[in-house]
Amino acid sequence: MKSVIKFVLLLFITSTSFSCFEDTDDNPISSIDIKDFVWKGLNFAYLYKDDVDDLANDRFGSDGDYQNYLNASENPESLFENLIFKPDSVDRFSWITDDYIALEQQFSGISKTSGAEFNFYYIPGSSSEVLGIVRLIHPNSNASQTVLERGQIFTSIDGQSMTESNLGALLSNDTYSIGLATYEDNGTTITTDDQIISTDETVMLTKTVYNENPIFKNQLITLQDKTIGYLMYNGFVSDYDSQLNDVFGAFKAQNVQYLILDLRYNPGGSVNTATELGSMITGIDNEVFAILQYNSDLESNNSTYDFTNILSKNEAAINSLGLTTLYVLTSDRSASASEMIINSLRSYIEVIQIGTKTVGKSQASVTIYDSPTFQKKDVNPSHSYAMQPLVAITVNKNNEAVPPAGLIPQIEIAEGISNYGVLGDISEPLLAAAISEILGSGRRSINEPNLIKPISDSDSFIAHSEEMYID
Repeated sequence: MKSVIKFVLLLFITSTSFSCFEDTDDNPISSIDIKDFVWKGLNFAYLYKDDVDDLANDRFGSDGDYQNYLNASENPESLFENLIFKPDSVDRFSWITDDYIALEQQFSGISKTSGAEFNFYYIPGSSSEVLGIVRLIHPNSNASQTVLERGQIFTSIDGQSMTESNLGALLSNDTYSIGLATYEDNGTTITTDDQIISTDETVMLTKTVYNENPIFKNQLITLQDKTIGYLMYNGFVSDYDSQLNDVFGAFKAQNVQYLILDLRYNPGGSVNTATELGSMITGIDNEVFAILQYNSDLESNNSTYDFTNILSKNEAAINSLGLTTLYVLTSDRSASASEMIINSLRSYIEVIQIGTKTVGKSQASVTIYDSPTFQKKDVNPSHSYAMQPLVAITVNKNNEAVPPAGLIPQIEIAEGISNYGVLGDISEPLLAAAISEILGSGRRSINEPNLIKPISDSDSFIAHSEEMYID
């Protein structure tokens, strides 16, 4: 990085703008104390501050006006929501939590899960009834001890048929059973004659605390005279940067000529990890990878993340492949840092995107705590609220952001309900399309209009699963 965010210094300087208001740190914690933290934190760092009148620096003429304003909100959550700019369209991603410990665990890859991930589709011929398909089973999880495997279909949870409206409630229990089914496409490519056939078999799933390694699969594929590296990477989690670098070290030792980066289920994560991954792919050093642009009060804090040749965590040398072409697999769950990789690398190398379009999230967030500097140090011990607001928008070296509608692939292909395939197998549909492109089989203009795209997935019911955050 040319410059790293200097929140401590900036927050110390900016805190003088709040001097006209009383601090209540010496009093027992109350709702208004937390609301005071919410307003001041957003007034300082929120990306869309200039668009929210109630966050203006001159919004209140006196301490009394400010206190009355805070009292008008029922609780910290409602105040936060009222200060978010166009939550249905512009800012769909800022959030507040009353448990920052759980937030920190989420960013470290720790969550409570059964280890099974699902995609959901309308049952053919219905606009409300839903079927589920197992898309991923995490190793050493509860689900990995069952008969479930990728591509398995189910049509009920705890004996109830699934609909778009009840999915969230049915998936919220810590223990539940799913009723398995089979899918019959009747040997045709059209979906109007497809049938779902329920079975009597059920599988019980139990959520436990699980630490997910985002490096789900990596392997070597040798076809004809080409050596291809395949990496399924499911989250930009900085705790695993050294392991990620080791994977690239192995690829480099095996003279990998082509890389297929599978980000289809990757919702994002650390900006710094994305920068280091870009460096591992390209071997570029000391050039602009991405730029973070902040609100008008913090323009001097705009930060440039540069390609690098060392890991920030332990200063180990980065293992770089020096590639000039990258093949990336995406879906409508690929977000944030996943999109940053594509958007930033396209300024330097050819990036061939295969799958379906991405989410369209180019903003980054940071955790804001109730402390004098809004950082974790000296945090108020009287409560565990924290905020994760959008604080910056990311652009590539050409000042281009990811479009809000998402990044559109050159080769559009979705996972087919009746043919999910085995991840890492060369016949799995998305991987096969990438291999065909590498081998020159002419897949670049292929579009698969008859393949049904999911209406939602299990991550849709996990709060704030699409994040790009500043370490």
